Amino acid sequence: MRYLPLTPEDRTEMLGVIGVSSVDALFADVPQAARLDGPVDLPRRATELEVERAFAAMAKKNIAASDTAFFVGAGAYKHHIPASVDHLIQRSEFLTAYTPYQPEISQGTLQTLFEFQTQVARLTGMDIANASMYDGSTACAEAVLMAARVTKRSRAVLSGNLHPHYAEATRTLARYMNIDVAAEAPVPGGLDDVISQIDEETACVVVQNPDVFGGIHDLRPIAEAAHAKGALLIAVFTEIVSLGLIESPGAMGADIVVGEGQSIGVGLQFGGPYVGLFACRNDKSFIRNMPGRLAGETIDADGRRGYVLTLSTREQHIRRDRATSNICTNSGLMALAFTIHMTLLGEKGLKHLAALNHERAVELADALSAVPGVTVETGAFFNEFTVKLPKNAAEVTESLIAKGVLAGVPASRLWPDGGLDDRLIIAATETNTDADIALFASALKEVL
Repeated sequence: MRYLPLTPEDRTEMLGVIGVSSVDALFADVPQAARLDGPVDLPRRATELEVERAFAAMAKKNIAASDTAFFVGAGAYKHHIPASVDHLIQRSEFLTAYTPYQPEISQGTLQTLFEFQTQVARLTGMDIANASMYDGSTACAEAVLMAARVTKRSRAVLSGNLHPHYAEATRTLARYMNIDVAAEAPVPGGLDDVISQIDEETACVVVQNPDVFGGIHDLRPIAEAAHAKGALLIAVFTEIVSLGLIESPGAMGADIVVGEGQSIGVGLQFGGPYVGLFACRNDKSFIRNMPGRLAGETIDADGRRGYVLTLSTREQHIRRDRATSNICTNSGLMALAFTIHMTLLGEKGLKHLAALNHERAVELADALSAVPGVTVETGAFFNEFTVKLPKNAAEVTESLIAKGVLAGVPASRLWPDGGLDDRLIIAATETNTDADIALFASALKEVL
């Protein structure tokens, strides 16, 4: 009973207070098809030593990103993170409660969030940013909900080249907020015609740049078309380093900019925790409808500069029915790592890092396009592009693993029924060497 402290009598009493007859009744909203019809196929019990050994054996089946030539992207990227980032985030000045309910006593934390917001606003070309979201996909979904509140409309148009995980997170939240989501089909190497889908009922258009296939686009025509119909443009990115080279979404007319900040200061970490970025125009209706937390600068009673949480729109601070979101905190530790890494880079360093990424990707694209049967479909790109193969991309990547190359993400993993079985999405960063690129090209030639 070490981990099960409640007795049957305790459970019966709790169920009586709740007003249900059994524990099963608590799962009434879960579809029957989604429920297990029996126990999970695992040993009923095991010692801690046995469990540790079993999990260690499973872990050995993984291939670490640092142990091979790594070209996987599609939303999470391998970048070099200076050792100083990990050292600084562990300093005692930054140790605080997960959610400081009296945040003003944590001036160091609030100042960091204020600096983080400033960095995000400048990177995205927007006026104001919040203290972070959980990740890029939930930031995207929250942006659609915010656009619906601002415009008082209930229709969102998603580009087909938006990362499908972001699209799915958006559909999930929109479904329960009675927002209709219209999504275009993916277009490798191009951009779908989202402009034709904008009408007077459209709250927002969501476009990713660079898109999930790596393509870079001019968002101005889409912004103009959206604004002409009274809709907002939400610009999404998954690779924040790209903003060191390409024009910011704000400069191209975006109203809300969201994305993933993992590439700066945050490792791959098996898919998380990550740090979602959220920024928008300086409009009163926008700011009052932003989700999450916002750190502001003020002056205390003695005239000294201080920092506070402002514009409390979270359900922890105000009545739940008036909250803009149910996000309870921000990705504080990840935002801290982001801020430290970005500070170490500076504007010049970020531009140099971005240039290195682009150079590596161009060299890789040139090397792969020389392999017979391989076509690079993406036109203008940053550090990610899509190739068309003469064979099934998923099978090719499996064969390449045996040759020491993690070649990328088969598009069929993102769109299982999308007819994109021969497409492979490939990312190159500053961590890829000349030897990595040569190995990839030669191994791909052998496999094909």
